[in-house]
Order: sequence, then structure tokens, then C-alpha cells
Amino acid sequence: MPKYLFEATYVGQGIKGLMQEGGTARRDALVEAIKSVGGTLDSFYYAFGYYDVLGVFDVPDDASAAALSLLINSTGNVNVRLKPLLRVEDLDEAVKKTPSFRAPGQ
Repeated sequence: MPKYLFEATYVGQGIKGLMQEGGTARRDALVEAIKSVGGTLDSFYYAFGYYDVLGVFDVPDDASAAALSLLINSTGNVNVRLKPLLRVEDLDEAVKKTPSFRAPGQ
């Protein structure tokens, strides 16, 4: 299953909800959301700085990842960004390909 790195920032009511419910409840809510599209949560961490939450999850496909992103961002309480993660073997396959490209101005 494809893996995705997520970075999330709580905003407005999301911060208040986190303070009321606590971190474990918010992690559990994410686990349920990921399960609803056939995926699993690999890791979940709270952090200091711009992003409040970081982690990795597996879902069956890009459409499932996009559905989660749309759902979570639509609440207006959390801004989430996803990054697809490539396996080492995926990169090995990528370097075997020979795309054509002309750089600007050349």
C-alpha cells in the first residue's frame, strides 16, 4: 500500500477541540478516518513549530489519500498536507526511465 507523510496544523476551533479532547482522542479519530478508506496509521507525533502533528499512514491508493485530505481540510479546523513516500525500489525504477525534457531557454 502507498505510504503518505502528513503534516497538520490545528487552527481556530481545532486548537480548542484539541485542548478539550486531548491528543489521544484526536489520534484515535484519525485512526478511524484512515480505517474508513481501508488504511492504517503507521506513526503519529505531536511537535513544536509550524506543524502540530506529523506522521505516516498507508492507504490503498491516491484517491483514498485525497479523500482523507479533502475531508480533514474541509472542517476548517485542521490544515493538512500530504506527501507521497517512495520506497527505495520505486526510486530504482525511476532512474531506469529516460524521459525527455527541454529546459527553459534551451
